[in-house]
Amino acid sequence: MKSKFFIAGGLALCASSCLAESSITLYGVLDTGVEYISHAGIGNNRLVRMAGITGELPSRWGIHGSEDLGGSMKAVFTLENGFNVRDGSVNQGGRFFGRQAFVGLDTRYGVLTFGRQYTMSYWALVDSVVTAVNIYGVPSFDNYLPNVRSDNTISYRATFKGLMVGATYSLGGRDAAGTGNAPGSGTCAGTGAGNVACRQWSAILKYDAPLFGVSIAYDEQRGGTGASASFFNGRAPIPLSDSGDKDARAYANGYINVLANAKVSFGWIGRRVDTVLATLPNVHSNIFYVGAAYTFTPAFTLDGQFVRTVDRTQDTRGSMGVVRGTYLLSKRTAVYAQVAYLMNSTNAQYTVSVGGPGATPNAGVNQFGAMLGIRTTF
Repeated sequence: MKSKFFIAGGLALCASSCLAESSITLYGVLDTGVEYISHAGIGNNRLVRMAGITGELPSRWGIHGSEDLGGSMKAVFTLENGFNVRDGSVNQGGRFFGRQAFVGLDTRYGVLTFGRQYTMSYWALVDSVVTAVNIYGVPSFDNYLPNVRSDNTISYRATFKGLMVGATYSLGGRDAAGTGNAPGSGTCAGTGAGNVACRQWSAILKYDAPLFGVSIAYDEQRGGTGASASFFNGRAPIPLSDSGDKDARAYANGYINVLANAKVSFGWIGRRVDTVLATLPNVHSNIFYVGAAYTFTPAFTLDGQFVRTVDRTQDTRGSMGVVRGTYLLSKRTAVYAQVAYLMNSTNAQYTVSVGGPGATPNAGVNQFGAMLGIRTTF
């Protein structure tokens, strides 16, 4: 009985100390609204819908945890689910934790994590794209950009006096079923005995100061059975069936904090899809963007962005401007209104909205988009 008493007491003390040294946070974003799109589909019809996937931000919920291991070291994990508010469906190909699922160590020398997680493309874009993963913006010309994550990934990031260095390596960048790692990328089993298909790696060098920030980054996906690369311009995706095929993006961007309440951002994204087979095309494209945000009051922010893409190989070009106003009803809840106009070249079929399928115009047709939305966080 005495030994049982001491064991029980020891477990109680351990439980209380573990609770004191550990933390778990439940968080989430719910964001949706109603959008209007002109000249949608082959009939050039108007499209009015409740937006899916994203508004200002993608809807999600997640759990983040950490445990103090002593010696300036923590164990960390994140599980994050993406979902569609309009019908409750799960995004990322139906994966329960399709946005993020990783575990690792946070030390004084950096963060080392393992699992499904963001590539360094995310950290390259997060501060330099004013409209970020908004329903209208840079992702309209490259829908990989709001989906910059990979499976089976080892990631390392560290920041030293404002200078961030980081890299990821994926043993298999896309899943074997569902929608793949990102729209237009196809599917690929990746990891397997003797299988080097669909590997992926990325790297970044980023510097942030009080008044400005700059970064350069690189993100490369290799091919494999079922993989493909889409330029989201109306042309058919390019098969990337060989492990020597590459779909690579280079980033150079930055931002300037002009005033305490004003920011200007700019950047370039160069993409190269190179294939082993001579019968398949090698396609190169460039995206340029500039944006600005101004906070008029603590509750109201007005921002906007101009984006231009050029794909000379496939003879498609597109330009888009977006203006957005956001009003905070509280610290957690905001309403917003935004408009965008996209101009397609003669052969291009870029669509103004990434809010779901069915909005692609006919070749050479321009589009107008407008949305009223609401978001809340917890």
